[in-house]
Amino acid sequence: MTTSVRIDEIISQSEQPVFSFEFFPPTSEEGERNLREAIEKLAPLEPSFVSITRRAGSTSERTVELTRWMKQELGLEAMSHLTGYGSTPEELRRILDLAAEVGIDNVLALRGDPPRERPDWTPESESIRYASDLIALIAGDYPFCIGAACYPEVHVDASDMAGEIRVLKTKAESGAAFFITQLFFDNAVYFEFVEAVRAAGIEQPIIPGLMPITNAEQIERMTALSGATIPRELIAQIELRASDPGTVLELGVAHATLQAADLLARGAPGIHFYTLNRSPSTRAILSALKISRPWQKRG
Repeated sequence: MTTSVRIDEIISQSEQPVFSFEFFPPTSEEGERNLREAIEKLAPLEPSFVSITRRAGSTSERTVELTRWMKQELGLEAMSHLTGYGSTPEELRRILDLAAEVGIDNVLALRGDPPRERPDWTPESESIRYASDLIALIAGDYPFCIGAACYPEVHVDASDMAGEIRVLKTKAESGAAFFITQLFFDNAVYFEFVEAVRAAGIEQPIIPGLMPITNAEQIERMTALSGATIPRELIAQIELRASDPGTVLELGVAHATLQAADLLARGAPGIHFYTLNRSPSTRAILSALKISRPWQKRG
């Protein structure tokens, strides 16, 4: 029988920063091998928890099953992602009942997006439309520890930072116990965001999410999907190396390592790594952090 472990308790009780890895459900045999290889190589770094997304083309049941597998068979505390947009409360309760049945303790509640092939699609009137509604549904009927997303550079559907903060406050009041940020590449963005969040009276931990740049083509894709901006200096250095993929990877790992070290030295509660189901970059960064321990005060 697995032990019940809540991520908010992991964060509050840990004397060191928390480190977590995000994976997505594979959709092929090769993808399955990549995921298993990544987990095998990252598990010895003893993450505080891992999370499993609901990827386009997969189901919520698949996400729950992978979460159960990582928790019960691999011994990793695991959090299941759940998206609400377009689903009815009854459909979501069926997934939540399944998650509770298999021993999952932590859920990341997300709004989700319309189907890519139907951008003008709108959900039925009784369907969930906002992450805060999904959070309230979970908090009202289930004992899960609920995490939620936040956007230091403002969600694409938010009018401005003030609107972003209002949405975050609603998520917090609805039952979110901690937040994980969308990826970003400039630490000033994170610290300015945290300052604004605290000024609004929101006290939940905010874990920065990082994903190192591993190739030159990744830049345009990252910024289009996430809305994250990349410092001009970093773009210039990547462009200088565009013809040599190996040196782009080295630069991406070096930048992410320095970024994570600065975040931890200045009080961030941990780092959430978007792994893309690959291990080398994340393993190199976290290994360096555990050796240098930048969160410890220097004499």
